Amino acid sequence: MKPFNKKLVLENGREFPGYGIGADRNTVCELVFNTSMVGYQEILSDPSYTNQIVVMTYPLIGNYGITDEDYETKFPTIGGMVVRECNDAPSNFRYTKTLDEVFEELNIPGISGVDTRMITRIIRSEGCQKAAIVDYGMPHDEVMQMIRETEIPRDGVRRVSCKKRWFSRTPNHKYDIVAIDCGIKYNIIRQFNQKGCNVTIVPFDSTPEEIMAFNPDGIFISNGPGDPVDVEEVGRTIEALRGRLPIFGICLGHQLIALSYGARTFKMKFGHRGGNHPVKNLDTGRIEITSQNHNYAVDEESLRQTPLRVTHINLLDSTVEGMESAADKIFSIQYHPESAPGPQDSTYLFDKFIKMMEDNRNA
Repeated sequence: MKPFNKKLVLENGREFPGYGIGADRNTVCELVFNTSMVGYQEILSDPSYTNQIVVMTYPLIGNYGITDEDYETKFPTIGGMVVRECNDAPSNFRYTKTLDEVFEELNIPGISGVDTRMITRIIRSEGCQKAAIVDYGMPHDEVMQMIRETEIPRDGVRRVSCKKRWFSRTPNHKYDIVAIDCGIKYNIIRQFNQKGCNVTIVPFDSTPEEIMAFNPDGIFISNGPGDPVDVEEVGRTIEALRGRLPIFGICLGHQLIALSYGARTFKMKFGHRGGNHPVKNLDTGRIEITSQNHNYAVDEESLRQTPLRVTHINLLDSTVEGMESAADKIFSIQYHPESAPGPQDSTYLFDKFIKMMEDNRNA
């Protein structure tokens, strides 16, 4: 057996020796887990994973390689990845690079050969915590000091949001949407384009006046990393614009809409991450299998003090997964209806937003 060259060290002191993949550098980030069986490329390129090391619970990662067309952002900012087995000989006619090659190019560290089941159980029992991927020979006390002294940055949205507005157009479009970029995933934009919408993507700190200058039919609040209370600019913008045009929020956008109405959010013990979460639509009674990626949730008790009503709940822990105010023409979802490679149970929500824009235009 070849000698270990890297180790994962948790904030609680546990060590897991393994083999380095990607960038050969030390890092400290928040440690989380994802239960998806496929979609590791979408995960590594999702801006919501900024400053996080992701433990993949599925044991074989990298088996279909990396494909140029499947990225969720141009410049991935994931903190790192932990896998049981990394396949560096993919079998897929579409693949252009291996997972290891992409991580090396993007300067993202990873580790393989560790007990991902044990690490996941620790996170489930103790909650998300800081962890380090470091050289195997680094003394334990030195690693623990590095973990203690490292503060997880709270400027994730500012880091990943676009710096200037950009456009994604489609032929013969019917509606114009302005998307506030808190770390938007490309597949959200693709969904809007496929449904006949031109999308103008603007920085997260754009003012209401700058947004309305584009004369949009609707406004979209995107997903993104970190604690929603750190993004006060977007909350103030939502408060200024709600009721004027249809507004749709996903993930962080969902939380920011709740905050703009005076509701509260809270940090979950280990969050929701994966493509297998059952959610109940309270309006239809239908159960949707959803893809999720969030550490924070909307507090239902505080939500009752606002004009928003709960439309969806998580069947695993009863957390709020959707809300709406028909009077203000606003609704939001905690999970990802655009999820790629799936599931696709919830794409109807894009049609709902388009219907709201149509009704508002014809009002």
